[in-house]
Amino acid sequence: MTDPGLAKHTSTAVQSYPTLWGNRRFMLLLSSYSISLFGNTFHSIALSLWVLQTTGSAKMIAIITIINLLLSSFLGSIGGTFADRINRRTIMLITDLISCGLAVTLALAISMSSTSFIIVAILTGLTTVSALFQSPAYQASITTVVGKEHVQKAVGILNLSENVCRTIGYSAGGIFVASFGPADAILFDGATFFVSFLLVLAVRSLPLLNRVNTGPKEKRKFTQDLADGVRYIWRYPFARAIIVMLPTLTLFFMPSLMLTQVMAVKVWNSSPFQFGLMEACIPLGYMIGSSMILFLGSKLKNRGFFIMTGLLCLGPLYLLLSFVTTAALAIPIILLIGFMFSFCTLLINTILRLEVSEDIQGRVFGVLGSIMSVAPSLGLTAVSFLSDHFSPAPVMGSIGVLLLLFALLTLTKLKVIRNYK
Repeated sequence: MTDPGLAKHTSTAVQSYPTLWGNRRFMLLLSSYSISLFGNTFHSIALSLWVLQTTGSAKMIAIITIINLLLSSFLGSIGGTFADRINRRTIMLITDLISCGLAVTLALAISMSSTSFIIVAILTGLTTVSALFQSPAYQASITTVVGKEHVQKAVGILNLSENVCRTIGYSAGGIFVASFGPADAILFDGATFFVSFLLVLAVRSLPLLNRVNTGPKEKRKFTQDLADGVRYIWRYPFARAIIVMLPTLTLFFMPSLMLTQVMAVKVWNSSPFQFGLMEACIPLGYMIGSSMILFLGSKLKNRGFFIMTGLLCLGPLYLLLSFVTTAALAIPIILLIGFMFSFCTLLINTILRLEVSEDIQGRVFGVLGSIMSVAPSLGLTAVSFLSDHFSPAPVMGSIGVLLLLFALLTLTKLKVIRNYK
């Protein structure tokens, strides 16, 4: 089902792979990804707190967010193209060291009272750039490391790890920042990047793509590879469907999380305990769904059916949530939303790795990351404006209706996903 006009799968595709828990490369990469993600939660909390304490303006946080979004939009596809041209392990090693150095420099900068906001914004932007080159290299390496027969379980483990790290990390990060201060929290993030570097170094080698091994006569220009990536996404049905589905889903999903917080306070009059429980429901539901997919493994058939079922359920669940008047009724619905969301996103990421040629996955992940970095912000802007001018319940209901319409459109138009086995 791959595009015959583009580069073929790597030479490693025919070899047999060990089980995930016995796959040394995968376990080291998983550990590297998890530890750096955990450190990033400390960094995020510390940076936001420092900006608010130093400037007293939420607009400054918005400026950093906008800078990161612009960088992600412009550099995502470029970072992905590098991931398809250069040894991906080398990219991960270099970006880990760069991110470590930037985090240490930022920690030193915010520890000094004379540091200006501009310096902090520049260092934060450079850290984002480093991540934009690392992420496609890491994501595109998974298939070559685990083999296609283990991709679904590998993606399930990655998603579980990500949700656990974020859930625990933000809680632990808040305590750490309160106890030791923002500078030490960012310094801790720098240490996690160094540990990540050591773990990737221990991998020793990753399977090289055919294009990476080609001789000088066959070497292609960077712009040619970049253009090939865009053409591939446009021509290949799976890549095109994923580029449409995932960003549109996040366009609705991320604003709905913010709106849930608003409703928790203004509509449901939630207690602090109930509010915290609601915040945990989405990642908890997602982890339950991910665990189920991970447990079923190859026994899970008709994956397109489960993707569409999850997508079709999200709209009505949000519509139902808009009519709820108490926190006690809202909590199980929010948990179910997280559960259904896992089937939409986790299985889609599995299909992407299975159906997109390995030597172009970096570019696909890069372009996908660029679009997905912008989509939630557009949704958040629109929903924030509407929720300020109308009560949050009708806005939540509107999201539910739009999501249902999108699901019905996807069901009829994206047959390549709907019929996937």
